Amino acid sequence: MSFHFQFKTFDQLELKEMYRLLQLRQEVFIVEQDCPYLDADGVDLVSYHVIGRNENNEIIAHTRLVPVGTSYSKYASIGRVVTSINARNQGAGRQLMEYSIKTCHQLFPQKPIKISAQTYLLTFYESLGFEAIGEGYLEDGIPHKAMILENKIL
Repeated sequence: MSFHFQFKTFDQLELKEMYRLLQLRQEVFIVEQDCPYLDADGVDLVSYHVIGRNENNEIIAHTRLVPVGTSYSKYASIGRVVTSINARNQGAGRQLMEYSIKTCHQLFPQKPIKISAQTYLLTFYESLGFEAIGEGYLEDGIPHKAMILENKIL
């Protein structure tokens, strides 16, 4: 299956795109993972949004690229990493993250990236160059660990 990616600012998103991004995030984070949380946290407004589409132009993946000083004082961040259940185990997640990392380095040169990773995905993120730091913690009832990626091009 082939996927293509693009990024947009919040203001560049079309209404139907934003609706589908929110719908995808709710399908996975709130319904599938049974994790009620406030998704509309204000960070979307200042973030860049990576949109992954399949060959039918359907939105199947998303991240938000968060500027330095928004989530973390010294780091850019990649958050709300999500792929549709229909796109999993087909390479969409890896392609999504590779595109997101590359774009993050372009948007925020010389800045490392910090993420809050669900612990079951540590090996996946390590395969992309992230290194776990500090102790694990619960975020919305799910075990997480902070991870850092120094600025390097994939």
